[in-house]
Amino acid sequence: MEDLNSKLSAKGGSAFGGKPEDRTLDQALRPHIWDEYIGQEKTKTNLKILLEAAKKRSEPIDHLLLYGPAGLGKTTLAYIMAREMNANMKITSGPAIEKVGDLASILTNLNSGDVLFIDEAHRLNKTVEEILYPAMENRMLHIIIGKGPSARTLQLDLPPFSLIAATTRVGLLSNPLRSRFGATFRLDFYSMEDIENILKRSAGLMDLQTEPEALKEIAASSRFTPRVANRLLKRVRDYAEVEGDGIINKEIAEKALALLEVDHLGLESTDRRLIEVIIKKFNGGPVGLQALAAAASEELDTIEDINEPYLLQIGFLRRTPRGRIATKFAYEHLGFKPPAENQSLL
Repeated sequence: MEDLNSKLSAKGGSAFGGKPEDRTLDQALRPHIWDEYIGQEKTKTNLKILLEAAKKRSEPIDHLLLYGPAGLGKTTLAYIMAREMNANMKITSGPAIEKVGDLASILTNLNSGDVLFIDEAHRLNKTVEEILYPAMENRMLHIIIGKGPSARTLQLDLPPFSLIAATTRVGLLSNPLRSRFGATFRLDFYSMEDIENILKRSAGLMDLQTEPEALKEIAASSRFTPRVANRLLKRVRDYAEVEGDGIINKEIAEKALALLEVDHLGLESTDRRLIEVIIKKFNGGPVGLQALAAAASEELDTIEDINEPYLLQIGFLRRTPRGRIATKFAYEHLGFKPPAENQSLL
């Protein structure tokens, strides 16, 4: 029998990568209106009120800050709000705005009512942030021309616009920047029911034949995150096309997830390795983040943004002033017995 990756390559995909059309598919799966956006009910209710009030006053919406773990729908909410306001949305990210001139170019090209979406806002440098302050408060752009005694400040008026910033690490935003947003909303992990409904919607858009138990299996492994759920659904689809008859049932879903090394709690190989490192090399912790990253050969940002939020959510990790600790649930899940001396910490 051919290797699965070879078969998938022949069909235009791979077991762990994506098909060429996946990028277009991601756009198709993205909700475009409120009724298509499943979950985050409290945030949606608040945003709808905010939008309706702005419409009645014929004003742009207030500057908004959305934060929470990656993949929960911050960008999608920004798209929906821009659409609801009939506004054009300009998209950029914190790392892309390296110099003051980059931000000045973006701001001066905005039209009245436009929405400027900045992803990874916590990665804006401080100099760029300072340019944003008057732009957000007074719709003024202050540019310093020249250096030394001959330097002068040029002030430019900006059209009314709305800034929507998204971040996975709100604590890294400076207080002056945070205080200039009219409203701040946190997006939480989704419920299992919401994830199943998202998978049903995505399967329908992808014209897939699925069984309810298969969607439950994928939802359970999705880390309560829509982006992960859709990614797993696409990979299970690939497996069903290659190793089955195209129908996604529970058995196919289980085999595909096992091949991807995703267990029934959504833990991937990296998650399990981090827990194993804490248990085996640091006797369950506490261990500092830098020491953990070095021992596991992972980037600090990857652990903080991707692995740690979910491990904390399911109770596998605890953060203490002395460092990270593996809980008894983590020990049991990986088949280890918690050492007696750590029982008080677990």
